[in-house]
Amino acid sequence: MREVIAAPSVRALALEKGIDLDTLARDLGRTTIAREDLDRSPQTAAKTPDTSYWEVDHAAFGPVATEPMSRFAQVSAANLSAANALIPQVTHHDRADVSAIETFRKGLKPEAEARGVRLTALAFQVMALARALREFPRFNASLSADGKSLILKDYVNIGIAVDTEHGLMVPVLRDADKKGLWQIGADIADLATRAQNRKIGPDEMGGGSMTITNLGGIGGRAFSPIVNPPELAILGITRTEIVPHWDGTAFQPVPMVPLDLSYDHRVINGAEAARFTSRLCALLADPRHLMI
Repeated sequence: MREVIAAPSVRALALEKGIDLDTLARDLGRTTIAREDLDRSPQTAAKTPDTSYWEVDHAAFGPVATEPMSRFAQVSAANLSAANALIPQVTHHDRADVSAIETFRKGLKPEAEARGVRLTALAFQVMALARALREFPRFNASLSADGKSLILKDYVNIGIAVDTEHGLMVPVLRDADKKGLWQIGADIADLATRAQNRKIGPDEMGGGSMTITNLGGIGGRAFSPIVNPPELAILGITRTEIVPHWDGTAFQPVPMVPLDLSYDHRVINGAEAARFTSRLCALLADPRHLMI
């Protein structure tokens, strides 16, 4: 076989990874080797952690049944595994006073019924997140595949994680920063209903700025959601709880919603995450700012 043709940087990386270029060229059936070929090398694949010990005869310990994973679930599992393995993620925890939102929402109940819109707290949370993303453009960005540049987005699209019988789906609510409360409430209901009925198209599940995953209807006090790449952060929300708050004279019962912001530490640092979450809490505490 002729001498392998490869750039000096490729040769250096191959040496670092312990890849023999002659063997790789023979396996690929050509003489020119590029950088991306190193990632496809069988020698690299051989270094993948051995999980053969996971192969267990579970039936040896009692009755079992086998349920095949759907294609959708398999793709989702692969994406989550890659995200968790490749992104250095940190979760910042906080909680927001939602007493004003709840009072305001109850006051809007007659109008909501007249409009035929189920106005949930999630609509306010989407509005607050959209405002915060405009104020903190670094959170409304994506890191390029080579990690050398940041793509700043001049749009705000919010992913809404929906728990369905066929797996977790994340349809995207477009231009959330340009929509009013009623439109957002209607859009959330529409996306959730169509996701449950498997009527969400592939074009409706991409291009998000950040995703909201809300477990408030189920329970829990906190969790660490996995960032949904190419987004840089994800907002987790759990059930609102009554918390004793000192008003300077006595403790008052205040409804607080826990917020869990997981973020890509390659781009966002802890101080930025704390400032972003603090601003989000302030917006949720006073919904009048959201109506402007």
